[in-house]
Amino acid sequence: MKKIPPPPKPVALRIELLKVTPLVWRRVLVSSHWTLASLHHYLQWVMGWQDAHAHQFQVAGSVVAPAWWIDEVSRDSDTTTWRDERKVSVAALVEELGANGEFEYRYDMGDGWRHRIVFDSLPPSRHFLEVALPVCLAGENACPPENVGGPFGYADFLRILAESKHPEHADRVHWIGGVFDPAGFDLNRINRDFKGAKTRRR
Repeated sequence: MKKIPPPPKPVALRIELLKVTPLVWRRVLVSSHWTLASLHHYLQWVMGWQDAHAHQFQVAGSVVAPAWWIDEVSRDSDTTTWRDERKVSVAALVEELGANGEFEYRYDMGDGWRHRIVFDSLPPSRHFLEVALPVCLAGENACPPENVGGPFGYADFLRILAESKHPEHADRVHWIGGVFDPAGFDLNRINRDFKGAKTRRR
């Protein structure tokens, strides 16, 4: 007899972008049935990235990544223990790491963005059981711009933007396209506009 999988459950995650000031964080609810490929697309949306670079998950001592990235890295490194993100579920990670476990989401290996993701406790109210997943519950501050140069480049970018007389100020304003608010975060827009990111073709 075919084993019937358990029904999906909401899983609470707290995501923090490491080595960035002010702290950029989000608290979300996602489905336990999601694969890490689906989680990747939602992380891109909820954090504010554009899915323009490679990514991978660091789970304890192992790596979970998209197949194309595993294939690319395997040309120079041993990836025999790496796992395909389409074959690893959020529920499997909870079982593997424990209810209070944590793992990392790494994005853009050149800029070196690292996100700490912690399994969080569910909200005390049970109204969330009726909420369509995924949903962002809270967060603070804007995502850094793509290709800004990682945490150190972002700190430099913010410093130059804050100094109107800095010789590079006008160039940075032009590069970002006008105004950039590091405290910008619109919870309602994140939830209203999310319709599920499509897999980027490579």
